[in-house]
Amino acid sequence: MSDPARRKPSYEHIVALPEHLVGEILAGELYTHPRPSPRHARAYSALGYLIGGPFDGGRDGPGGWWILDEPELHLGADIIVPDLAGWRRERLPNLPETAWFELAPDWACEILSPATARTDRAVKMPIYAREGVPHLWLVDPDARTLEVYRLQDDAHWLLLETLKQDEPVRQPPFEAISFPLGDLWA
Repeated sequence: MSDPARRKPSYEHIVALPEHLVGEILAGELYTHPRPSPRHARAYSALGYLIGGPFDGGRDGPGGWWILDEPELHLGADIIVPDLAGWRRERLPNLPETAWFELAPDWACEILSPATARTDRAVKMPIYAREGVPHLWLVDPDARTLEVYRLQDDAHWLLLETLKQDEPVRQPPFEAISFPLGDLWA
């Protein structure tokens, strides 16, 4: 007889969470964390603005992307919510009608916090690799760093660069523009 308390988590568990929590199902486990701190929210809002204008909106940039804050991804049995993600419009011509995406993004970004850094690195990075996400950025507002990764051999992450403080950012897949990393810090 199975223990009802050990039931596999489902989407209904996520929907039932209080509004102040973000829920994800990763590798068969339910993970929750509070909504981001202001410093964390500032970093992903600023990054979404800096990349979204040129790549999503085509303002002073090449366009051709969908850039979204906190999209819900249903990737196999995993329900994952990156802080930011982007899809090339050639792969995703139209946004889905559902509240989630079943197509892995072309770029994902996690804003690290003390509550999420371990999960972002040890649990989510392997899922992104398994799903073939070609580009991953990890932003740490406390350390004021940006780690830029590219998927190699469809299985392993290659660290391309670690930027710090106010260094200029011109990194794949958004190397068509440049902005100071310091624009992300509160």
